[in-house]
Amino acid sequence: MTVDAVSEVRRTAAERAGLDYGDRAIEGPLQGYHHETYVIPLPPGGDPGARPRRGKVREPRPGLFWYDRRCFRSEELLLRALQGRVRRIPEIVEAGAARLQVFIEGSTLGQGVLPSGPLSDRHRGQLRQLFGELAAVKTDEIDIGRICRPEDRPEEGDCAGFLVSLIAFTQERVYREHGAPYHALFDRLGVSDAALEELKRRARGLRSRPFVLVHGDLHRANFIVDLRGDLWTIDWELAMIGDPLYDLATHLHLMRYADEEREEICGIWEAAVEGARPEATSGWRRDLPVLLDYKRAQSVYTDVIRGALVLEQPAGGPNRHLLPGVAEQVRQALAAAQPLFGPQAAPTHRQVMDAYEQWFGSRPAVTASAP
Repeated sequence: MTVDAVSEVRRTAAERAGLDYGDRAIEGPLQGYHHETYVIPLPPGGDPGARPRRGKVREPRPGLFWYDRRCFRSEELLLRALQGRVRRIPEIVEAGAARLQVFIEGSTLGQGVLPSGPLSDRHRGQLRQLFGELAAVKTDEIDIGRICRPEDRPEEGDCAGFLVSLIAFTQERVYREHGAPYHALFDRLGVSDAALEELKRRARGLRSRPFVLVHGDLHRANFIVDLRGDLWTIDWELAMIGDPLYDLATHLHLMRYADEEREEICGIWEAAVEGARPEATSGWRRDLPVLLDYKRAQSVYTDVIRGALVLEQPAGGPNRHLLPGVAEQVRQALAAAQPLFGPQAAPTHRQVMDAYEQWFGSRPAVTASAP
């Protein structure tokens, strides 16, 4: 994003807060891939003893490609519709003609000395509550405007169609369309879209489960631990209506639990969803490996492209200071998904670094926006 574009978002934040453009009460920009975000003070509420509140002013980054399919037109409208149905989600306040999310004061679950450590009993209980509340939402009452194509909206309970459509998005939009300039890099890493064809075949065997509201991105950075120690869920922009098992698969893939805790989280999810919609857990143990394999494959296609964008330099790249870290992230994604891509061994860290260096040395500069 250019300086002028960043300044325009900050100017908007200042206007909504009634502050000068350079006022230090405006915090930001916050770290984030999809949006340029600032936090501003909100006017005092009705309770004179209440803690001062702040809100988020966000604008999408121009020209940014979304690696995940979006379903709802407005995250703020979705959050407003979920008030009273899902606890510990951002409140929506009106600021003139705009709707702002109230900023949750606290820290992400991913911060701390052991950011990948086990959940506390308190947070496990609140995660269970979240899974149950999502399963209990009556999706036909969430009428806020959907932007996914009609062909990407399978019939109620068609979990096979739901997953096939997500795989098709990764194959057609991410790998073939957006990823076309990177196909030589994928080749060097031993990756094609044949794995996605095989995943489609396996996905067609999924059992039917009633559709629920799916958050779609339940990882540590999207959980905020507030000042009282409670767990809040933010960033609902990838929410969908679909297979309840998708949230469990995404959560397990992104959280990287130890094996013992992973099984405990599965039990938490099963009990919560079973309690809200008994039929929504049908066949979940048989189907979970298929969804997990899709999440592993999706990470490969996404991380390879994002890595190239991160490393891009005006002079043609790659940025050798960042290369080791990028290569390690891609190596881990390839290692986790390697059984999907054939019998060959996953590339080493050095081989991934070499693949990027050779690709940068043999292709024209890429001008897409980096994360």
